[in-house]
Amino acid sequence: MQQTLKISAFILIIVLSISCKRESPTRIGINKDWQFTQTGKENGLPAQVPGFVQTDLFKNHIIPDPYFGGNEKELQWISRSEWEYKTTFDIDKGLLKKEHLELVFEGIDTYAHIFLNGSQLLQTNNMFRKWEVDCKSLLIEGTNILEVHFAPSEKLDSIQAENQNIAFPDMRSYTRKAPYQSGWDWAPRFVTMGIWKPVYLRCWKDARIENIRIKQDSIVNDTAWITTVFEIESSKIQDCFLSIIDESTSDLVNKARVRLEKGLNSFSVDFTISNPELWWTNGLGEPHLYQFGFMVQTNRSIDKKYKNIGIRTLELVQQPDSIGESFYFNLNGMPVFMKGANYVPQDNFPAGISVSRYNRLIKSAVDANMNMLRVWGGGIYEDDLFYDLCDKNGILVWQDFMFACNLYPGDKDFTKNVKQETIEQVKRLRNHPSMALWCGNNEIDEAWHNWGWQKSLGYSEKDSTKLWNEYLNLFEKLLPHIVDSLTDETPYVPSSPKNGWGRKESLTEGDMHYWGVWWGGEPFEMYEKKVGRFMSEYGFQGFPNMKTLFSCLDSTDLKLDSKALLNHQKHPKGMELIRDYMEREYFVPMKFEDYNYVSQLVQAYGIKKAIEAHRRAKPDCMGTLYWQLNDSWPGISWSGIDYFGRWKALHYFVKKAYQEYLISFEETNDSVQIFIVSDKLTDTDAELELSIISFDGEEYWSGKQTVDILSNSSKVYFAKGINGFPKNNHLLIANLISDEKILASNIYYFVPPKELQLSRPNIQKEITKTKSGYTISLKTDKLAKNVFLSFDGDGFFSDNYFDLLPGKEKEINFITKKSIEYIEIKITTLFSSFEK
Repeated sequence: MQQTLKISAFILIIVLSISCKRESPTRIGINKDWQFTQTGKENGLPAQVPGFVQTDLFKNHIIPDPYFGGNEKELQWISRSEWEYKTTFDIDKGLLKKEHLELVFEGIDTYAHIFLNGSQLLQTNNMFRKWEVDCKSLLIEGTNILEVHFAPSEKLDSIQAENQNIAFPDMRSYTRKAPYQSGWDWAPRFVTMGIWKPVYLRCWKDARIENIRIKQDSIVNDTAWITTVFEIESSKIQDCFLSIIDESTSDLVNKARVRLEKGLNSFSVDFTISNPELWWTNGLGEPHLYQFGFMVQTNRSIDKKYKNIGIRTLELVQQPDSIGESFYFNLNGMPVFMKGANYVPQDNFPAGISVSRYNRLIKSAVDANMNMLRVWGGGIYEDDLFYDLCDKNGILVWQDFMFACNLYPGDKDFTKNVKQETIEQVKRLRNHPSMALWCGNNEIDEAWHNWGWQKSLGYSEKDSTKLWNEYLNLFEKLLPHIVDSLTDETPYVPSSPKNGWGRKESLTEGDMHYWGVWWGGEPFEMYEKKVGRFMSEYGFQGFPNMKTLFSCLDSTDLKLDSKALLNHQKHPKGMELIRDYMEREYFVPMKFEDYNYVSQLVQAYGIKKAIEAHRRAKPDCMGTLYWQLNDSWPGISWSGIDYFGRWKALHYFVKKAYQEYLISFEETNDSVQIFIVSDKLTDTDAELELSIISFDGEEYWSGKQTVDILSNSSKVYFAKGINGFPKNNHLLIANLISDEKILASNIYYFVPPKELQLSRPNIQKEITKTKSGYTISLKTDKLAKNVFLSFDGDGFFSDNYFDLLPGKEKEINFITKKSIEYIEIKITTLFSSFEK
């Protein structure tokens, strides 16, 4: 069969080579030479497309850095004003002869009237949609003028709200736009406007590929059976060849001859992959990708698209069990514990985020042993690059639709707009092997049942019935119907979480957002008691790196009560809660820099406790996604990685807590139980080494035990009594060793950090230059708790905020691209942060 196809491909090439010349669709970018101005003003300024009004004003030195100090409050006028963008582009006579000329905006934010040579061509009202329109009749030979006039969404939201009899919790819901830009408890308020994605002229003849769907039908007898659905736009009735090419070998794997009708056509072509290499998540195997080309050829045209395919099966298992109802993902026939975080947009101005920033952030997730990210519903549908990187690196994506913490209109026009948005986004993302789940919204079901909107907003029984029916129509009818019809391989859930954290069902079914810690003021120990079936949100705040604060604050504002610093804390009780939990668990330092350091330790301490509890509860709990991975600006937030990509203490702690093997501890009465958690899909023989030592390094007790670790499991393998020694100056160290390699290591302290009897350690360091930076070797005579290494320049420490044990040498790699002859490493410890 394969040989026949190769011959057929050869014949096809000969036929095509002697036929008339075929044209491929082309794109002519219109991203240069833009000017912008506030409506009513004459002098235009250079604009960057893609971009936003605020960033263009900043680049032209009209406004100060929006992220610096308290500038945010002084710049709100921008989003309340009208703005106009304008450019010119040349068209020659040859281009005007093209059969189809269409103007395409990949993304417009948000309300805009678009004019071509003085005639209105298009009107837009959705940030999340692609806008395309035939423009040939308005184009002229020579110079063409393209204008985009923006209206402020705040003004239009206000008008719509005034015309309604029922008030929504937030009037931003009338506009299909990124919710977080209206301000969140971790993000500033910058309501943007602009051409935020590329714009171009699309030229084509006869036929073009509108969309390709890759549908994996089954894997039977070591063969993957795949259906490709070609969606083709044709300008007339004509014959057409459809071809599928294996790009790794250039082999033609299947072809078909079809008859196109005028308009949109859909055809299915099957092919197989023998002995397929499966796509696995990070840590479980290789996320193998196949590249195929999909080609459409008519007598006068040829179009080709490339797609990466990951062969895998994925199922969200929600079945009744002895606890309630399960919630876990089954990948390639194996239940997989999901380890990850919630992802938010990387900038409050998300146009043109660099490839390097995407690469660095996804690499940080991979390096921290993550296998899932949740794209939260208050942000944006991410750039294609984000999903490509997740495909490549074995990161599954929990994808929310962009609805969060609000009620939304149910009228015909709004629903029609959302329907088109949903169709476009599902079609765009459905072929990614990383796509694990579509979720209708963030916390709206919980809010309706638990946040008291009915009382606070004065809804009558009639109002409530109407609003709830509109909710059901959108999230339990329209969205799941579209998902099921366009990508039945990917599951859908209406809302996250299924139940609010105050309800007992949240512990027995569905996913859980647990905010008793932080919002409820409950102690960190509640993380060990409130463990649901899948923990999709929980978190705690910490300050960002000092370098990050220096980027957005004057040195005189580096104090806890400065207005500028407080502007970078968006939670109304954030500073109070950080200090409250710090007082519970640690001493409160006097110096600002030490306070920053300890705030990160508090954050990491709490989330580590939560993650370990979730993993110990496997298989009852099968996922943990903390809030949040990253930041959209330099602020005090729940993130483990700050705005500039710098790892906070949390991310270093998470890297260890998410390793393939985890040693974890649970104290009961007068003993400590030692758990070993394994995500490995095969059994492992190892040795568990345990010792209790004083902070000076004196051994009180030690022991070893051979352990047979079951695959994909959590189990208690040892219990140790903890009487007979002072608990405030002793620790328990556990190592899991196999073939002389440490698989996992962890330390257990018998009292909270503030009760530890620490003394000043004498840390010796030796620094050696390497090709990529430096190696730093450290030794100490006493326990050095939470060693924090810092350097004035840029670079990355392979480990940080770690505990250095007496008599044990530890090597840290410092990686930097800059050539530095000598570096001065500053060392901070928990003891030094408490010294007066």
